[in-house]
Amino acid sequence: MRSSSRWLRWLVPAALLVVWLGIGGALGPYAGKLGEVATNDQAAFLPRSAESTRVLEERQAFERSESVPAIIVWQSDSGTVTDPQQQDATRAVASLAGEAGVAAQPSPALRSQDGQALQAVVPLAPDLGDELPAVLDAVRAAADSVPGLKAQIAGPAATQADLADAFSGIDGLLLGVALGAVLLILLLVYRSLLLPLVIIISAVFALGLACAVVYALADRGIVRVDGQVQGILSILVIGAATDYALLLAARYREELTAQGDRTAAALAAVRRSAGAITASAATVALGLLALLASDLTNNRALGPVGAIGIVCSVLATLTFLPAVLVFLGRAAFWPATPHPDEATTEGHKVWRRIAAAIDRSPHRVWASTTLLMLVLAAFAPALSSGGVPLDEIFVKDAPSVAAQKELGRHFPGGSGQPAVIITNTAQAADVQALASATDGVASAAPITASGRPGTGEPLAIDGRIRIDATLEAAADSDTAKRTIAELRSRLHAVPEANAIVGGYTAQQYDTEQTAARDRNVIVPVVLGIILLILVLLLRSLLVPVLLVATVALNFLATLGVSALVFEHLLGFSGTDASVPLYGFVFLVALGVDYNIFLMSRVREESLVHGVRQGVLRGLTTTGGVITSAGVVLAATFAALTVIPLAFLVQIAFIVAFGVLLDTLVVRSLLVPALVIDIGPHSWWPSSLARGSHTAPAGTEQPVSTP
Repeated sequence: MRSSSRWLRWLVPAALLVVWLGIGGALGPYAGKLGEVATNDQAAFLPRSAESTRVLEERQAFERSESVPAIIVWQSDSGTVTDPQQQDATRAVASLAGEAGVAAQPSPALRSQDGQALQAVVPLAPDLGDELPAVLDAVRAAADSVPGLKAQIAGPAATQADLADAFSGIDGLLLGVALGAVLLILLLVYRSLLLPLVIIISAVFALGLACAVVYALADRGIVRVDGQVQGILSILVIGAATDYALLLAARYREELTAQGDRTAAALAAVRRSAGAITASAATVALGLLALLASDLTNNRALGPVGAIGIVCSVLATLTFLPAVLVFLGRAAFWPATPHPDEATTEGHKVWRRIAAAIDRSPHRVWASTTLLMLVLAAFAPALSSGGVPLDEIFVKDAPSVAAQKELGRHFPGGSGQPAVIITNTAQAADVQALASATDGVASAAPITASGRPGTGEPLAIDGRIRIDATLEAAADSDTAKRTIAELRSRLHAVPEANAIVGGYTAQQYDTEQTAARDRNVIVPVVLGIILLILVLLLRSLLVPVLLVATVALNFLATLGVSALVFEHLLGFSGTDASVPLYGFVFLVALGVDYNIFLMSRVREESLVHGVRQGVLRGLTTTGGVITSAGVVLAATFAALTVIPLAFLVQIAFIVAFGVLLDTLVVRSLLVPALVIDIGPHSWWPSSLARGSHTAPAGTEQPVSTP
């Protein structure tokens, strides 16, 4: 019997290792293959019920073939475009008809009112993928052939190419930077050579499994993936898997030091940390799944994809990591190998000092930290989430942005991206006249049989006519969005016209409105989910409410700091409409993670030593590992800044700063001080609230400053 038990102690870890090595070998390559099933077509991520989405569906009937426009803008070297140059430009773009990737006949070159520029539209096939840069090079070569004119390419096709270029480093560069940052931090903090490598391997295996599952689902059309979701998945899995691994490894070291037996220590570490890890993972996974309530497709896509990543992180942490630790034993921590004579619950001297300071004056600590957080939160309303202007989408200079600026200098701001109006044929003339008379509209004309707006018989399909309205303001400006709102208000009032307004600006406007609606719906859902999990885990009502309130305050304080940093240091005039919601979900869910790690240990210690000593012991024993986990998670999200997109840079700052603020202030000072000041009543209505668990007389030792 003893021999069988001994074999079983080694057989189970060996079997787990074999399984995970198989997963890593077979599924690891999928971490670099998600791009094959990802789409960066922004039209695929519009609000489902929005008016602009209905327009997008109806306008397809008016297009002979689906296309993505590339807009060529020419400037004259001499300041004025001549008639021969305009003719040469028209011939140059006409020569592109029939070329690979060109979907339809390009428009003739049109001169600006100031006579200093020309523009022409080249419709490109929408599904070019990796071929798009080569097709744009051919368009650029034709445009550059006009003597005396400098050509640039703007429009959706050029923006798509720049987006693809920005996301080109998402598989290799982002993953390398994130893993490198995590490895460096772990080496510095733990002064061990093997443990950081084991934790990194565990995170990579979790990422490979998650990417394989997401790949299979995306390939079957069950979930959608774009570059943003792909990047966030990689960072989320690496950060979460590392955090959970640090918690388990710290508990394993503690048990190994006390017991000496590697297998028993691994079992005890899993048993005593699994509750906190699974509860923490549940808060993040369910918080992400709450995004399914969003009306924005990319928000809904992130929900299940992120939840899959979290589940895979937990699986790797609770199976692969303990199996490796059983075989490595104390060697996992070499050269800082633990020994039995190191067994202690006092924690690092820094955390003993922090605990002693809180114990001396808990009221002063929580009052001062709360005041600091409230001051920072006061700046939160200054953060604008009305969308990012086109010239701020890319952190670095992008050719499409420079071309769009040049186009806006010489033509109406909405040139190339008109508001698209679709209405009933009988009322089309009234709708066109009303649209033309609306403030902010430069011109409005119906689409003719040629497929372009102009004079002549309008193209009618199934009793509907399409009218393109060019806006005076830039298509991504707040002024243009206000014009869209006014257009809709006026055109909806035309009897029996059934007019709907879409196009690029309308899509931005609808996305902004939907994001505001999503925040009102999803924020309460996420808070409710987290509160329920905390109540079940901690078996209390008051402590969970306090924890949720503190992480919500941390979120508002982070938004306040972000408002100042984005405007005054980074030069952003605003954020994407979804940034506050993403920031909330990540910060609140991940912030509760660290409080779960702390308070689950506090509860464990309080059952033996009483509430006051339980808080102090919980803080000193978990302070180092939770702080390390917070720094690691902040570093992994900061790695998103290698992708030169404003959306990801803003998410990276909000989550990285918010996690550090939560780890260093909320979890280290505010929460412990509140619980000590309130005392046993903080655990109401559990038995701890009645003071039934206290240390025996004479055994409770105060935490002193060494």
